[in-house]
Amino acid sequence: MAKVRWLRRMSAAAVAATALISTQGMAADTIKVGVLHSLSGTMAISETTLKDTIMMLVEDQNKKGGLLGKKLEAVVVDPASNWPLFAEKMKELLLQKKVDVVFGCWTSVSRKSVLPVVEQNNGLLFYPVQYEGEESSRNVFYTGAAPNQQAIPAVEYLMSPDGGSAKRWVLLGTDYVYPRTTNKILRAFLHSKGVKDEDIMENYTPFGHSDWQTIVANVKKFASQGKKTAVVSTINGDANVPFYKELANQGIKASDIPVVAFSVGEEELSGIDAKPLVGHLAAWNYFMSVKNPTNTAFIKQWHTFIKKKTRVTNDPMEAHYIGFKMWVQAVQQAGTTNVDAVRQAMYGQKVRAPSGYISVMNTNHHLSKPVMIGEIQPNGQFEIVWQTKGPVKGDAWSNFIPASSKLTADWTYPWVCGNCEKPKYTPVK
Repeated sequence: MAKVRWLRRMSAAAVAATALISTQGMAADTIKVGVLHSLSGTMAISETTLKDTIMMLVEDQNKKGGLLGKKLEAVVVDPASNWPLFAEKMKELLLQKKVDVVFGCWTSVSRKSVLPVVEQNNGLLFYPVQYEGEESSRNVFYTGAAPNQQAIPAVEYLMSPDGGSAKRWVLLGTDYVYPRTTNKILRAFLHSKGVKDEDIMENYTPFGHSDWQTIVANVKKFASQGKKTAVVSTINGDANVPFYKELANQGIKASDIPVVAFSVGEEELSGIDAKPLVGHLAAWNYFMSVKNPTNTAFIKQWHTFIKKKTRVTNDPMEAHYIGFKMWVQAVQQAGTTNVDAVRQAMYGQKVRAPSGYISVMNTNHHLSKPVMIGEIQPNGQFEIVWQTKGPVKGDAWSNFIPASSKLTADWTYPWVCGNCEKPKYTPVK
């Protein structure tokens, strides 16, 4: 019996030793950072810069000694503006490349494509672009603007005397979930302000649309009926270039029909002659023209990395800057890259952003960020004409959609839920 017990102990020790050796052999030499941005196709005009931004941030962190004693390794894939391919590339990053975190996507259709993959495999995605809201996933941190941090304030500004007191509205968008849902929210908001459906024109075009002559002519006709008209643009990708060219071709000036864009920033304007577009607007949470020490350092870091001083910075780049630094801080706090531990450590993380404000990650996985409206200048930069006094907390669910107005998102105990009904409190008598 003693010999049997001794053999069992030896066998158990051998198994444990084998497991230890196996674990040591499998231990990652680097912490892998997935980069999921289109480097080809219609969205490359916007997304290639975001890939470069993450490469810059990874390089900078490695210069500081890496993370948890390891170097960071950027793992880049190209989903090529192909929405189903985004899901396949996300699978590749999580299951084959074994990345610890993913920074990526631009369009909401690409985010929706990868969402089941991220959730099923308990991955972690940092999404850096303005979007339509109506979502809060335990596996996604939304570092871009929700509608209450961009779309609603922009329309409120255009309705105000400072913005021109617009009475009629043209909602132009690319035909996918972000523009359609955002415009659903905006239409409900406009109704709440007394705007009737006959004073709202809505039109959608496919990705990469290039023939804007008829649509712009229809906008001019709609605006010729005696009421101040403004255009709200959720046009995405390289379709913006021919759209703005056609505005200029048909002599549409910002003083007559102002356009406020939610997907056009410094990067998109760098590809066109901005002079005919002077006075048109964009709503973001950051502009390159912001003056503060953090932004000065951010721009200098970008120019040093990219080795070209004419390259611009923009809002989604800042969102990646914030998300990456928060993730680094959360990993350091948690002492691990384990997704569940990092998620809990993310709540309350703060970063001094290039916008000049301190951004805070909330328990609904959305940031508190300032809102800014910029006016296009001849050099392709923006002059800030309006901004909030401080950061605005992003709402996962819109108050202007009846079903959504009842919902809240809170991923901390006891809620742990992205679409919970808001609590109903009974007043104490």
